[in-house]
Amino acid sequence: MLAFMLWFFSLACLDLRLFQESILYTTTLGGFIDAFIPLMIIMPMGPLLYFYIRASLEPDFRLRPYRKHFYSVLLDVLPQIAAVIYIGGILIGLIKKAIPMDYYRDVYNIYVDIPRWLSLTIYLWLSARYLAAFPSTASAGGVETENRVTLRWLRQFVRVFLVFQFIWLLYLIPYVIPRYSNRLLQLVDWYPVFIPLAVLIYWLGIKALLVTYNLPVVIRKTTGSTAAIPADVVQQTIAALKKAMEQETLYLDPSLNLTGLSRHTGIAPKTISAVLNQHLHTSFNEFVNEYRIREFKKRVVAADLQHLTMTGIAFDCGFNSQPTFQRTFKQLTGMSPSEYRKSVIEKQE
Repeated sequence: MLAFMLWFFSLACLDLRLFQESILYTTTLGGFIDAFIPLMIIMPMGPLLYFYIRASLEPDFRLRPYRKHFYSVLLDVLPQIAAVIYIGGILIGLIKKAIPMDYYRDVYNIYVDIPRWLSLTIYLWLSARYLAAFPSTASAGGVETENRVTLRWLRQFVRVFLVFQFIWLLYLIPYVIPRYSNRLLQLVDWYPVFIPLAVLIYWLGIKALLVTYNLPVVIRKTTGSTAAIPADVVQQTIAALKKAMEQETLYLDPSLNLTGLSRHTGIAPKTISAVLNQHLHTSFNEFVNEYRIREFKKRVVAADLQHLTMTGIAFDCGFNSQPTFQRTFKQLTGMSPSEYRKSVIEKQE
């Protein structure tokens, strides 16, 4: 996700540079690139930033359920889609009269910067709120050092982006006002945004690389191994996890994740993950889904639930995906849900 962020920012820098050199308007190749290849892709940046932060702190985080956050990229590629439709309409004879597409595209590109800025700002706010609520230390050994290093980097990451957003806002306000737009470009061009953006790209790449390489060193220096979790911490963690599942039935919540369980139990995510992996020999998803399968097996044969579909029962038990439910059930029982239900009913008869 960070690589995609750097790629999109680099494309934006390239677009600004080509605009400054008028390459997009004075050469055939430049005109083709400007019309059909989207270089200014900004709308996915906010979601990428937010989910990069979550993925850095949640070992079991998966991006797939959040794909709808990236649908806004349509705002970035709409001019290119319009150009394809326009050229296609001319070729097949549907469009007879010339349309000033360049003018409409230029106006569109000015005002689409408003939702771009708002999107990135909103996701920055969500990221800052997420980091503020995240536990800053863990309960055992060197895990707390790793957690602290990661949090420090991510908070710095957000602060730097906020500075860039402020600079962009100062430029954006006069830029979207027609009477000042051309005057602004003639006076300072895109340099007030271009230079901070270039600095941000280099800083992100170098800083993220250093943090990634330094984390294993930090862990080795403090503990030598992540396996050295004190026995009392392991017992307390296992007891808290079982209580959360068996007594408080947290597994019924389809949105339950490692961070949510951490906040509920007061135990750091890294500690929960380490205990599950090293002492219970399972992952977070496998641990939770096993309780959901147990609940499903109890409910599926209940007389008052016979009118419900198996998918409906599975969703009531905490699953939010039918393929995940089918796969998990098969792995744990060796049969499909329908086969299991049929076998139980036959035994009862």
